[in-house]
Amino acid sequence: MDKIILGIDPGTNIMGFGLIKCIKSDIKLLQYGIISLSKESNHEMKLKKIFTRVTELIGDYKPDEIAIESPFFGKNVQSMLKLGRAQGVAMAAGLQKNIPIFEYAPKKIKKSITGNGNASKEKLAKFLMNFLKFKHKSDNKFDATDALGAALCHHFQSNLKNQESSSWKKFISKNKIRIIN
Repeated sequence: MDKIILGIDPGTNIMGFGLIKCIKSDIKLLQYGIISLSKESNHEMKLKKIFTRVTELIGDYKPDEIAIESPFFGKNVQSMLKLGRAQGVAMAAGLQKNIPIFEYAPKKIKKSITGNGNASKEKLAKFLMNFLKFKHKSDNKFDATDALGAALCHHFQSNLKNQESSSWKKFISKNKIRIIN
């Protein structure tokens, strides 16, 4: 079954997005990039731009599911509140089109992709570049690859849930490319 997954790394200055197409075990990169929000005059205008751009991505690529990185707990409550709003607006854009949304913690994404929940953003990006066969755009920092990580994590998690037998031996034999020496 073909499936397009939109991954989102919410942010208040930069929001990352990544789209992958999954056809059984074949995964192809469709698009990835950032939504720059730093030029917007206030927080409300940033939220409007997030909603508009995510709605456009949904219209252009018709994703079947959305995977979004959950906000991590920080010491600054105001920053956390703004990040939660950004995430909520991105989710609302998907919900408006009845697209199922799945949320993953940053550590869950890194562990699913690299095998290490404490992996660096650089290590995650390097794995994704190798796995999806692309060169990282330097102007995208790591927001776009974090979003791709959310999409790929969701694909891997969905496959694990759908497998009749989730034995590690079977998983490793089907996912040799994910094993890092």
